Amino acid sequence: MNYTMLTDFYEITMANGYLECGMGDRIAYFDMFFRQAPDEAGFAIMAGVEQLIEYLKGLKFTKDDIDYLREKNMFCEEFLNYLENFEFKCDVWAIPEGTPIFPGEPLVTVRGPIIQAQFIETMILLTVNHQSLIATKSNRIVRAADGIPVMEFGSRRAQGYDGAIYGSRAAYIGGVAGTACTISERMFDIPALGTMAHSWVQSFDSEYEAFRAYAECYPENCTLLVDTYNVLKSGIPNAIRVFNEVLKPKGITKCGIRIDSGDITYLSKKARKMLDDAGWTEAAVCASNSLDEYIIRDILQQGARIDSFGVGERLITSKSEPVFGGVYKLVAIEHGGEIIPKIKISENVQKITNPYFKKVVRLYSKETGMAIADVLTAYDEKIDDTEPYEIFDPQNTWKRKRVTDFNAVELQIPIFKNGKQVYSPPSLKEIRAYAEKELGLIWDEVKRFENPHTYYVDLSQKLWDIRYNLLKSYNA
Repeated sequence: MNYTMLTDFYEITMANGYLECGMGDRIAYFDMFFRQAPDEAGFAIMAGVEQLIEYLKGLKFTKDDIDYLREKNMFCEEFLNYLENFEFKCDVWAIPEGTPIFPGEPLVTVRGPIIQAQFIETMILLTVNHQSLIATKSNRIVRAADGIPVMEFGSRRAQGYDGAIYGSRAAYIGGVAGTACTISERMFDIPALGTMAHSWVQSFDSEYEAFRAYAECYPENCTLLVDTYNVLKSGIPNAIRVFNEVLKPKGITKCGIRIDSGDITYLSKKARKMLDDAGWTEAAVCASNSLDEYIIRDILQQGARIDSFGVGERLITSKSEPVFGGVYKLVAIEHGGEIIPKIKISENVQKITNPYFKKVVRLYSKETGMAIADVLTAYDEKIDDTEPYEIFDPQNTWKRKRVTDFNAVELQIPIFKNGKQVYSPPSLKEIRAYAEKELGLIWDEVKRFENPHTYYVDLSQKLWDIRYNLLKSYNA
């Protein structure tokens, strides 16, 4: 499907207006950023860049698109001709997928003709917002599981088929072990995992017959759903019987059960004891049933004996906070070769934008390797990490810290230059490994579920001065 027309209608009307006002070729700079992490978390995880690249590479307006717009009787022929011969000419920078990200930082920066830079707003937001949301939520759940594998079971409850497919991709970046979504394995090489449904058990004359038939079909991947009727009185006893009759003669010891309802803590403890007493010490216990990070954390603290989790709707929809509030704002224009900063002012301080063409620089401690702070700088600044560097709170400027013995790393990388792709995305497995490594460089205090430490995102003195002078000029 051609997604070029997946825009807010105002992006088309503004594009036409820019052209009619003689501003279509004016070079503009836009930043995509977010103001607050979901679930009041201390950070989020960047995702969706590969799909953004695919969208930008495929930008084209079909004859049907042009005919539709012409029928609206709102757009000049010059604009429609422009779209008919459309050629993407923007420069685009993005923070790589899997990177921990923080409020206020430019995740994606676009420089190019304003008619084009404005037009791609919706798809940038849609792509990065959705996958960053699910990658962030899944990572919270994975961290709550504390090393116990988590499987993404949310396809049937996702917000549409794209939500299922790209949600599973984002969840894998966040750390899940696999997905129930079969097409995602084919598209992204994410391990497809699954057991059986209650309907399988109900389809046979007895639970025992259902378990036995499944074990005979899949002896090497035999995980039995034991809660269709009664977990402790029939489900586990029948599972043990089938393991003994079908798997044991084949020398197979790797098998498992899944509990999908009831008191998971209590049932898993009982199940573990029953399996161990029967000699099936290697049989795994999987738990599902509307789980999230808080439930998983609580049941593990209560001593639940779980070997893997299946998490569905609360992961794939990020049920606790289903919106990643990324926005896309104009931050500068070019005039006569000079970059002119632009700012949006609001009585809500959080909504005042950071103007100008800028970079995101992460400071890492040479001693510990851990991230110290992020600094937004003007595009032409370079932080010299051979010298001490002072960071300060942009709102409470008296809060200052002198950083020494650090490495300064620019986070954004170019992905398009003059409309041409200049970046090849890594494989999904590489992104996942990178995310795990980079998250290991963020202090645990920032990763707390409740009341996380606020990670420093500061402005360079030059960028702060630009912002302050703009605010001052508009309030003069």
